[in-house]
This record gives sequence, C-alpha cells and structure tokens, in this order.
Amino acid sequence: MRLTDYFLPVLKETPAEATIASHQFMLRAGMVKQDSAGIYIWLPMGLKVLRKIENIVREEQDKAGAIEMLMPTIQSAAHWKETGRYDAYGPEMLRIKDRGDRELLYGPTNEDMITDMFRGYVKSYKDLPKCLYHIQWKFRDERRPRFGVMRGREFLMKDAYSFDIDKDAAVKSYNRQFVAYLNTYARLGLKAVPMRADTGPIGGDLSHEFLILADTGESEVFCHKDLVDMAAPGVVSDDDLQAVVDSRTSLYAATDEMHDADAFAKVPADKQLSARGIEVGHIFYFGTKYSEPMKAAVQTPDGKTANIHMGSYGVGVSRLVGGIIEASHDKDGIIWPKAVTPFDVGIINLKVGDDAADAACEDLYAKLKAAGLDPLYDDRDDRGGQKFARMDLIGLPYQIVVGPRGLKDGVFEVKDRATGEKQSLTPAATLDFITAQFS
Repeated sequence: MRLTDYFLPVLKETPAEATIASHQFMLRAGMVKQDSAGIYIWLPMGLKVLRKIENIVREEQDKAGAIEMLMPTIQSAAHWKETGRYDAYGPEMLRIKDRGDRELLYGPTNEDMITDMFRGYVKSYKDLPKCLYHIQWKFRDERRPRFGVMRGREFLMKDAYSFDIDKDAAVKSYNRQFVAYLNTYARLGLKAVPMRADTGPIGGDLSHEFLILADTGESEVFCHKDLVDMAAPGVVSDDDLQAVVDSRTSLYAATDEMHDADAFAKVPADKQLSARGIEVGHIFYFGTKYSEPMKAAVQTPDGKTANIHMGSYGVGVSRLVGGIIEASHDKDGIIWPKAVTPFDVGIINLKVGDDAADAACEDLYAKLKAAGLDPLYDDRDDRGGQKFARMDLIGLPYQIVVGPRGLKDGVFEVKDRATGEKQSLTPAATLDFITAQFS
C-alpha cells in the first residue's frame, strides 16, 4: 500500500481523554476514532489488526474442534427470563422494545440463547459432545467506559459453548479450550498466565481467566514466575489434556480478588512475581446452570434423560488490540508482533522526486509484494523527521530507509523497530533479510 493512497489520519498530539498507552497510540496512529462514550469507529489500520487477531483466534478454535456459527446481536428477553438472568444481570444490559412491544436486549453474552437453540435440535447423547462458537459484536453499558477499547461498551468477542453428557466429559471440553487459549496467545506474541477466577454472573464452579502482564493492568497479579515463560503446548492429544492443564494450575497464580497470601508465601522467594495484569480471556464450566431451567436434556445410553453439562469460553478480540499495545510499546509508539502487524514492513523514501530514490523504492516495493509480503510505502513528500516519527508510531516490525546518500554506496538502511538496531544492506540483501523474517 502506498501511503498517498491509504487512509491513515495520524495525530501529532495526544488527545486529552487518553490516559493509557494503548488508547493514546490507537488514537494517534489513526487506528480508531471515538464516536460516543465507549464506542469506536475502527479505521483501516485498526481494522487490519483486529482482523488478524480474529483470524488467529478462529484458527485455534477450529483446531480445538469447535464449530463456527453466528448468533444475532439482538436477543429475545424470553430466553433470559427463562434462566432468571434478565432481572439479575443489572444495568449493564441494554434493554429495548420493538414496535410490537416485545422485550429485547442487545446481547452482552449468549449462554441463554444458545441453550435454547441447542435444546431444539439435540435429543440424544449420540450427538454429544459439541462445541459451537462465534465471533460477534456485543454491548455492555459500562458505567464508566474508559481506557479506549480496553473497557468500551461495544466490543468484538469470541465466545464458544460446549455441550456434554456429564461432568467428566465437560471437563475434557474445558481442558481442550484451556489449551487452545494458551496456543492462541502464544501465536499473538503474548505471554498469558491462566489464573483461577471467580465465576461471577456466568455461574458454575470452575473458571480461569487469562491475563497478560502490563504495567497499566487493572488487576494486581501474584504468580509463580515459571508460568510466564512456559512454552505453548501446541497440538495435545485428548489423553494429555489434563496433564497440560495441571502443569499450569499446579503453580500459584491469582489476581488480587482471589489472592491467598499464605499460599503465595509458600512459593520460593526467587519465584514469586507480583505485577499488574490485563484480562484477555475467561473460561467457565457451569454444569447444568442453564440446561436445567431451560430443560435442555438428552437421552442417555440407559434410556433415561439427563440435563446437558455446559461451558462457555470468551476471548476479547477487540480488547486484545489494546492489550497487545500495552504489552509491546515504547515512548515513540507501538511495537507490533509480526503475527498481527498491520503491514509487514515500512519503506521510507527520504527524497521523493529524486529519480534514483523513486526508482529504488518502486523496485523494492514491487519485489516485496511479489514475495507475498504486505509493505507500506511512505511516498509522501514530507520531511525525514516526520516520516521516521510516523513509522515509529505505527510500529511496523521493520523499516527500510532509502535515500540519495545510501544509494551512492549501494545500500538501504534496515531498522528493527523492537530493538532499534540498524544495518546497511544492499537491495538484494535487504529483500532476502526481510522475506526471511516472515518465512
């Protein structure tokens, strides 16, 4: 993409309402624009990142055996009244009526709706287990929406729902999602720590939230240091699921809400970690909390009937955009992990209008695209300082600087955004180096 053809409304100044790094940089880098409190327009560059995160989440759900579907954002209040959650949920739920005076709501979650759907089709244990998921915009009327997309009112979320014949089978489904989450966050370039969590309004007696460490995190985190550096499990057989989960849950990890100071004191002093964390996912096993009141039952092998055991599994897709920035930035801007960067590499032409510089940039741009990469070519006629600052702000992993001085020596300057390291390479070596980083 040529910058002169792209829509990238970069801001020089930090808006006064932005108090944390992700909010500041998302506004300044032209990723989002606030339309009203807690509701954002996703501009082209922000949408590219959002879609990359969404695709990674989708791929890992598919690998875990979950099946994608899509439920409506507007739900009937009848489902929620049947489970008793309509009045209990609180003012965060946006309740509305249509012209027929039917009570509706803008869904904050989908346990009630999907239970109603599932009970209409599945009547036998032979059709279990199943796990269905969707990636959908949701709405919760936060009293104080703040921190940009980290605590907005409208947000994109992946939520999956598992259906099993009994608790043992349901825990296996839970563990499968637990492992899928570890792999998802690793692919996003994040070190996410699973922590035992309160089930809250979702219900149930087994729950974990996944947090990434960041100084601006809302929660205080206490954990065993080894949890932060554990490698992603990758492909895990059903027989090994429990062992993988146990390897994580056997080590101490808790937010301030669930913290046990005495238990944490038993962790070796050199392994104790106290930090701030951002929640980026939450999973629940809640048994028959929804299937029992909604009479979602199946026939068992012995001819009897049993209520379905369920779990739900959420990933804040839009929240992850902010979370990644909080975990990966410096004073100059964002530092994108390769997996979610909006563009792979930035080309900076220091002398637009110079025949040699223009030709070198055009040739490099064409060859990078031919190699399957997605470059952003800064072909605007701005000062060099503006170009460098803009490229640092938007945080692409690599920058290639092309100017008359370097061309006299037959080289480009290649900068690694994360480390700041620079090297001078010939055009051919530059192409080989960049393509190797994404192979």
